[in-house]
Amino acid sequence: MQHFSDRHGGVSVDQFASLNVAFHVGDDPEKVEKNRSKIVATHGPLQYMNQVHGNRVAIIEGITDETPTADALVTGIPGIGLAVMVADCIPLLLRSPESVAAVHVGRRGLVNGVALHTLSAMKEMGATNISAEIGPAICGECYEVSEEIYQEVVQLHPAAAAHTPHGTKSLDLPKALTVLLQRESVAVKNLNICTRESDQHFSYRRDGQTGRQIGAISL
Repeated sequence: MQHFSDRHGGVSVDQFASLNVAFHVGDDPEKVEKNRSKIVATHGPLQYMNQVHGNRVAIIEGITDETPTADALVTGIPGIGLAVMVADCIPLLLRSPESVAAVHVGRRGLVNGVALHTLSAMKEMGATNISAEIGPAICGECYEVSEEIYQEVVQLHPAAAAHTPHGTKSLDLPKALTVLLQRESVAVKNLNICTRESDQHFSYRRDGQTGRQIGAISL
């Protein structure tokens, strides 16, 4: 199973309409539970994580009610679904014949190497021939940042350098992540969907208080 959700098909209302899966954004918890149940009915049980823009990788051997604090989940056990929640950050799904991973890659995640940490964890579990899929995320033209943040990221990842249509500094995180992964011999597919431009997806940069969609994967 490999899936990216959008904002449609759930029961949440207003700014969370309608398939919001996040409890931490202010939505009605009962509606979030129903939304998660709808995804389970289609794709099977999923392990979520408490994402903190760090680079901790959690190895998952069974789905539990406990939510690990991490920004990447890895499993080598068939049938265990892993989920990453996003609303502009990159939902990165990694697959190999031996293991899979769901990774939360925002600006800080790119800088602190969460994708590389995840690849290392997969390789330690025997992963070979790893491929990647980059789901809906904010694009380079839409992710305007300050000069300070721009320099911080571009010094480490020159491929992230971008500009808005108005000529101000911005960051192309999907491009930078693609370059990073390709250097590690990972084949990359990018869906090229910008969350800020797509009314089919939640976008924190566009809407402020909003829901979260997911990327999900299993062996």
